[in-house]
Amino acid sequence: MVIVNPGDEVLIPAPYWTTFPAQIIVAGGTPVFIETRNSNFVPRLADLTAAVTRKTKAILINTPNNPTGAVYDRDALANMAQLAIDHELWIIFDECYGAFAHAPHVHHPIVTLAPRARDRTLIVNSFSKSLALTGWRIGYLAGPKAVISAVKALQSHTTSNPNVIAQHALLHHLESGDPAFQLQLQRQVSDARALGLSILSALSSVPQPAAQGGFYFYLDLGGLQRSAKANGRDLNADNVVGTLLMDAGVATVSGTAFGDPAGIRLSYGIDLHLLDQGLRRLTATLDTWN
Repeated sequence: MVIVNPGDEVLIPAPYWTTFPAQIIVAGGTPVFIETRNSNFVPRLADLTAAVTRKTKAILINTPNNPTGAVYDRDALANMAQLAIDHELWIIFDECYGAFAHAPHVHHPIVTLAPRARDRTLIVNSFSKSLALTGWRIGYLAGPKAVISAVKALQSHTTSNPNVIAQHALLHHLESGDPAFQLQLQRQVSDARALGLSILSALSSVPQPAAQGGFYFYLDLGGLQRSAKANGRDLNADNVVGTLLMDAGVATVSGTAFGDPAGIRLSYGIDLHLLDQGLRRLTATLDTWN
């Protein structure tokens, strides 16, 4: 395992999905979250550097990011890689949404930008996203052999195998070399993104999400919360999620699941008609809170 001693720290640019932080805690480590809200959800090198201590063991990099959709550019990734080299940190590189970087944004695997970081990088990827195998949960971890062996020793006692149907389906895809389905999926996601951004642009008190990568819109509710507070109301992300479900019939995910009480995540990986209908309901509901 990367985390070998109780108290070892892992730097995590936030917001971030809670799975990895939970695993870090189970392994005896301490997640250290880096605020990115004021830098378009891309971590500043100065903030990362300031967070490094003698206990820091690794930095977790997730691009395209879940939930924010931010795509880290070449300079940001190269700087993070150099930081890891300078401080002898591991890099846990989560690129599960790498197939969905929306032009002009480009996903860059970190080891191609910084080959010297290769022997200290663990790459996390998932076919569940790139091939729309939702629920099949099949992916991979790549890294130095000794680390992978240690990870297997832990994982074999905590999770079961990917099901055999998923394995054979994926094997067929890899052996066929036919990109048609994946390209069609990427076009579908791109069309849904364009439609969603057009509808969400009508929001009066919520900034339009960047949605540079992945298939989520992440809405910043900070303005709505400040307005509500001025009127004596408490409006956190959990309240918003409940209201949208009950009043608009739209299911969203609270930012509290990512360590952020001021945001909500919306998936646009659905049928365009349903997306259009749902986002118009959501927009109308949020605009009544101005």
